Amino acid sequence: MRKLKNSELERLDVEGFKKAKKTPIIVVLDNIRSLHNIGSVFRTCDAFLIQKIYLCGITAQPPHKEIHKTALGATETVDWAYVEDTLQLIQQLQIEKIKVISIEQAQQAIMLNNFKVDKNTTYALVFGNEVKGVQQTVVSASDFCVEIPQLGTKHSLNIAVSAGVTLWDLSQKLA
Repeated sequence: MRKLKNSELERLDVEGFKKAKKTPIIVVLDNIRSLHNIGSVFRTCDAFLIQKIYLCGITAQPPHKEIHKTALGATETVDWAYVEDTLQLIQQLQIEKIKVISIEQAQQAIMLNNFKVDKNTTYALVFGNEVKGVQQTVVSASDFCVEIPQLGTKHSLNIAVSAGVTLWDLSQKLA
């Protein structure tokens, strides 16, 4: 067995990515302060052909050197927009019949492994601030809260890790 070279991976180019059928998922970053987390989420969204990323509140926007370090060009492939108010954004998405899921530990949260998707639905996944999580007003307005099961002593996962786990899981369920 040998490792493959990048040239052997047969990945899409930027034009191919733009034309490809996207996974019916939108990512909403609610006040993410780490530029490396933002870049990592961009890169993960590229990997799973995510429709769009919304950067909200204090979340920094490309172009930025520190975002680019971890995004590795994904800011050029994944469609994104900045919206100041996360709550207003999710209310607009709900008007457009998009189901909003806050990835958060909350009363009545559904464990990720138990969450059932409707393949005819587009989902918006809200990931919150590294310290405070998703804003309570956004959690309260969400259609669902989904929690990633954890077995250890820590109370949470890094936001970039949470995005990777959740996007992989939902991408598999929607395929």
